[in-house]
Amino acid sequence: MSVKAKQPFKRVAILGLGLIGGSIAAAMKARDLAVVIVAFDLAPAELAQGLALGLIDEAAESAKAAVQGADLVILAVPVLAIEPLLVQISRVVSESAVITDVGSVKSPIIDAARRQVPSLLARIVPGHPIAGSEQHGVQAANADLFLRHKVILTPLPETQESSLAKLTVFWQAVDADVVEMSPAHHDAVLAQTSHLPHLLAYALIDTLSMQGDSLEIFDYAAGGLRDFSRIAASDPVMWRDIYQANSGPVLEILDRYMKELMALRELIANGQSEELTAVLTRAKLARDHFSVLLSQRSQTTHAKEIP
Repeated sequence: MSVKAKQPFKRVAILGLGLIGGSIAAAMKARDLAVVIVAFDLAPAELAQGLALGLIDEAAESAKAAVQGADLVILAVPVLAIEPLLVQISRVVSESAVITDVGSVKSPIIDAARRQVPSLLARIVPGHPIAGSEQHGVQAANADLFLRHKVILTPLPETQESSLAKLTVFWQAVDADVVEMSPAHHDAVLAQTSHLPHLLAYALIDTLSMQGDSLEIFDYAAGGLRDFSRIAASDPVMWRDIYQANSGPVLEILDRYMKELMALRELIANGQSEELTAVLTRAKLARDHFSVLLSQRSQTTHAKEIP
């Protein structure tokens, strides 16, 4: 159920007008959540297209220019670009502005904020919408991208309650489901549910593309390969930053996965069909169990929304 914001933000600055930044702008426009939306992006073409599509009202020449007078600042750039961006805007951003990000890793961003811009901590609310697409760029913006998707907020001990409340209402107003967790827990969960699957997809496509006739392999690819490999079309720079920023949790789950993979290899090599069947069956039962739980949760949530 949508939550109607009591009043729209007067001026929203979006730094980074890609898929997520563009979709936030589109969602706000569709729901009348901002009086003025201004954006800055290193690619002038993205800004020009954002203006042409009516997603933003102004294209700023710099990050500093974009945030001046804004009461909400959204950092929608690759994770490793957030720290220098915070430093750039720290002296010009309004003292009443709420600052958030959409990065897939939280702990390094928070550490950087504490180190570089401690004066902003009370107004920083780290966030991460669990929504996206293999497409990128503002041309892929979708006003309903966040519909019934989770948005994880990881407020700091220093975060003002008013800043957290404003951002919570904002995400609810674009029809997202808001949850809170600690930064460390967020990074560990996302390493398992998002970062590892993307890494495996990239590795699989890289492996298959180096075969003798890779075109034939993809020509005969069944639905499973197409579905799984789709995420390997995501932005490489964004994912490079994620793996560098969240290397600890990613390496931990990757090592566990590689150990399991080697165990499966041994079962296949040794012809241990019963043991192999047991592993495959265990995985299927777990997937079926989680599917049922998720379906029940979705039905319960939907029932609560019906007046």
